[in-house]
Amino acid sequence: MSAKYIWLAGLLKNLIEENTGDTFKLPTEAALCQKYGISRQTVRKALSVLEAEHLIEKRQGSGSYATGLSGRAGKDSVAILICSDTEYIYPGILADLRSTLREAGFSSAVYVTNNQASVEREILLQLLESPVRGILSEGCKTAFPTPNHDLYNHLKQMGRSVLFFHGNYVNLPDFPFIKDDNYGGGYYLGKYLTSLGHEKIAGIFKVDDIQGSERCFGLLSALRDENIPFCEDRISYFDTAQLDALQKKQDTGFLSEFVLKQLKDATAVVSYNDEIAYWLIKELAYKNLRIPEDISIVCFDNSYLSELSTVQITSLSHKNHEMGTTIAENILKLMKGSPVSSQSLPWHLSVKRSSAPPPA
Repeated sequence: MSAKYIWLAGLLKNLIEENTGDTFKLPTEAALCQKYGISRQTVRKALSVLEAEHLIEKRQGSGSYATGLSGRAGKDSVAILICSDTEYIYPGILADLRSTLREAGFSSAVYVTNNQASVEREILLQLLESPVRGILSEGCKTAFPTPNHDLYNHLKQMGRSVLFFHGNYVNLPDFPFIKDDNYGGGYYLGKYLTSLGHEKIAGIFKVDDIQGSERCFGLLSALRDENIPFCEDRISYFDTAQLDALQKKQDTGFLSEFVLKQLKDATAVVSYNDEIAYWLIKELAYKNLRIPEDISIVCFDNSYLSELSTVQITSLSHKNHEMGTTIAENILKLMKGSPVSSQSLPWHLSVKRSSAPPPA
């Protein structure tokens, strides 16, 4: 399936190249199916590739039209691979990133992997056929080695600049990354809570992305350094499927289980991010637990969700525009042939109402 739609996308790109500067209607989906003996799904995937590269636009009730742009414009473009287009942190980061690229004369196209290595592979196969200069990738389920290491290495050998952001793969150690200081953030929050007098500290983290394990490791390291015994029974994990169910269906089953099993005697919680903390506070309210009188909550990202909650949430954040701008500046350096070192950006704590000393 993947080879067929990439092949068709290539044929249509050639057609567009031959008519660069012209806007014209492409053959209908039915006509393409009949001409090449392929399924409508394959045709639609091929058209989606062209639409993502701004080579065509779909007009409702009329069909697909060439935009007049050259398919070779990719030589000054950057592909951005993200796990999800519903994550609350992306709009700001992407806006800063794409604005910085645009000022440097580069266009960009965003591809969504749904945190699935199989989808990531299809996108990378597309990019092998597309003359993009740079590739920014968040990675998929980065807690595990990627099966797509062959394609990333192939792209690098072809002269494409590849930079990871937010996450990185352990089996691609030679590829630079820009991400949060996840270990440092977990350590910071652990030390902050112990400074308030907390010893029975729980945590909830994402299990299939590297950020979760690094943040958890930081928390447990802080407790160790404070000579506070850590109880692994107070640590809980969730995965991409559970997060997806929370975002799309408001399914809080894993949070309810966390409250019942891991929070029996805990006086504080370190949450993976603002989104989890926001829903956790709702779940605690159902159990008649007060924040911070009965239990304190701290988390990562300091987004609008930390302000929307019934109790404003103590959260770690970066300087305004820092992440997106830093990512863009480093991919630009790579594309110029300059060396780039991996960076883990430090956090700053914004103390709000959700954290306090433990109950007497």
